Amino acid sequence: MKVVAFNGSARKDGNTAALIKHVLAELESEGIETELVQLSERPIRGCTACYKCYANKNKRCAVEDDVVNECIEKMLEADGIVLGSPSYFADVSAILKALIERAGMTARANDNMFGRKVGAAVVAARRSGSVHTFDSINHFFTIGEMIVVGSSYWNIGFGGNKGDVENDAEAVKTMKTLGRNMAWLLKKVNKGAAAGKAKSGARGA
Repeated sequence: MKVVAFNGSARKDGNTAALIKHVLAELESEGIETELVQLSERPIRGCTACYKCYANKNKRCAVEDDVVNECIEKMLEADGIVLGSPSYFADVSAILKALIERAGMTARANDNMFGRKVGAAVVAARRSGSVHTFDSINHFFTIGEMIVVGSSYWNIGFGGNKGDVENDAEAVKTMKTLGRNMAWLLKKVNKGAAAGKAKSGARGA
């Protein structure tokens, strides 16, 4: 099993990345492979509304000149997806919104191809706007028929300067619980899927 995480912060290893890494550490301790993609390293633009993905139905965005299709491939290969963002004007960052728009549109054009994958949102905020940002990410998961995993509190941490979020003890605890819950759910989903395939094979024998 594998979880891929996307850090939508303009800071490569800022507070958002720190929170995500706490989640990934728990997943790794449960034997689940993880990968962190820093979107700030390879900027992307939003959906152009060309609708070619609906005509092509090849599980790819028709715009091929940036990293979006590489991200989509990673999402398709993974069992779980973590999307992280700082709160920028009470919403997700522009770069994460661009990924959501284009990956989300491509998924809808291809029969909700992320359906039943496990999704989790992670948000860093200096002061406010975090709940709206959290909701925006979860809208991507729920419209795509994904399964959203929760924690002991909303998956939010507070900090202004780089590294400040590590001083938010409740946030760190929340992220660790999120990682453990995600691991538990992934194992349940994987076990159920395997059982379903075995039952189907037995009927065809």
